[in-house]
Amino acid sequence: MNARFCLLIAPLALAAAVVLGAFGAHALKGRLAAEMLAIYHTAVEYHFWHALGLLGVGALMSRSPDDSALKWVAWLLIAGLLLFSGSLYVLALTGATWLGAVAPLGGVAFIAAWLWLAWWAWQRRASEL
Repeated sequence: MNARFCLLIAPLALAAAVVLGAFGAHALKGRLAAEMLAIYHTAVEYHFWHALGLLGVGALMSRSPDDSALKWVAWLLIAGLLLFSGSLYVLALTGATWLGAVAPLGGVAFIAAWLWLAWWAWQRRASEL
């Protein structure tokens, strides 16, 4: 994991969030039950926020390229995107309820990423940020 990889994956994830959001708003409206559409919307919303977070982590990594803590944060955000948003997308589209058990793992990855980033910032002097 490096800054270049983050700064490549984040905009691709953001573009995918736009496409998936538009797909949900236009193609799925009226085709999915309101509950499934709400689940899909939650997936898109978390997808956007955490892809933006990954973009920010990539920017931080470009200033601290050898920082292993930032690499962990990036991997956790990517894992959260795949596990949380990914499982909710599939759940909404297929109704496979067992995927509801996967989403919390992604949520834990998101929480761990943000806490790890807070720890990273706590360890730095203001001049290093």
